[in-house]
Amino acid sequence: MTFAADRRAFLKSVAALVAAGALPRAALAQTANINYWHHFSSQVEFAGLDAVMKAFAAKHPAVKVTQENIPNPEFMAKVTAAVAADSKPDTSQVTAERVADLTAMGALVDLTDRVNGWSGKTDYPDDRWKGVTRDGKIYGIPSFAFVDWMYYRRDWFEEAGISAPKTFAEFLEAAKKLTDASKNRYGFGLRGGAGGQKYIIDVMEAFGAPLVKDGHIGLDKAPAVEAIKFYAGLFTEHKVAPPSAPNDGYRQIVEAFSTGQTAMLWHHTGSIKDIEKALKPGEQFATATMPAGPSARIARLAYAYNGLMKETNADAAWSWVSFWAEADAALAFLQATGYFPASAKLAQHAAITGNPIYAPAAEVLGYGQLPPSFPGLAGWSEGVALPAFQRVLIGQATAEEAVDEMIAGLEEAK
Repeated sequence: MTFAADRRAFLKSVAALVAAGALPRAALAQTANINYWHHFSSQVEFAGLDAVMKAFAAKHPAVKVTQENIPNPEFMAKVTAAVAADSKPDTSQVTAERVADLTAMGALVDLTDRVNGWSGKTDYPDDRWKGVTRDGKIYGIPSFAFVDWMYYRRDWFEEAGISAPKTFAEFLEAAKKLTDASKNRYGFGLRGGAGGQKYIIDVMEAFGAPLVKDGHIGLDKAPAVEAIKFYAGLFTEHKVAPPSAPNDGYRQIVEAFSTGQTAMLWHHTGSIKDIEKALKPGEQFATATMPAGPSARIARLAYAYNGLMKETNADAAWSWVSFWAEADAALAFLQATGYFPASAKLAQHAAITGNPIYAPAAEVLGYGQLPPSFPGLAGWSEGVALPAFQRVLIGQATAEEAVDEMIAGLEEAK
């Protein structure tokens, strides 16, 4: 038998094994270059991404990943343009609130068969897949978790003789006690700028006005107005947030807390590394569960996903997105960023259970809610809800007018 015949026989046998499932697709991966779009923004997140990429390169030296940062506010516009120009990346970070829009425009590859044949799937309870599933099809792999909680200045609270608030009423009272504008000290770092739409939605739901109820999209006006009055009132009426609040995004609220301008901060575990750089955990600051509103205690337990945006180099692309779910990647990312693993198994790792600062986040794992998801949500929240709320903050609209605008925007988004 000639060499060529030997080679043909070998390839036929390998193809037969793959078809039978005896060899994983990754075993056949040839040298490939793939790109990855993401919207990480902080130095901490980039350090985490770098750690994952190095671990991936060590395990998959034949696959080269080129990362490209797309700022979060520009992400959907960039993807839309890429779809129109047929220039989508191989892989991309995917958030649950964008899945409906991304699948509607054909920006994601159906990974259902790959996921169902993947040995790692059993480490993820059913709720981990809801955010990335549309019409029974799975479009991504969970990469890490956003677990909501509250930071507070433990030293200031002890000095004032008060405990971490458990309700919105207690939260407001604590914020008032810890505000001293003459010293440029405020009770709460309100995120009224970029990214602040998340908290508008959460506070409305805490007051009994969810965006999606019994499968229907809309807002119950009365509780929504009360929610906006309360939340905006922290700035406009009670003056417990810094003057910069209407424009403050992530960087501003974290820096204000870290430098001693604010006493409380709402965010998720992913900001802990930034805060630990300036304050001592357990001494100067501590963490607590999000306070409960009049109708519900809302703390999001959301997941970030990685998915494929085109079939080219699909095997290599799959090896990258599924690698994020492996222990080496998840724990390296946790160590660098504080982002929790999405895997239920890895959430029990000693790196989490052995650290008391993570205890409130572990509690949220038992009751946290997934964020709402429907086509048009991203555009509505960023382009309607947030600007309407900002106008309330600066005195250009009432809570009623803002909610009316949000309701009208939801009607257009349906």
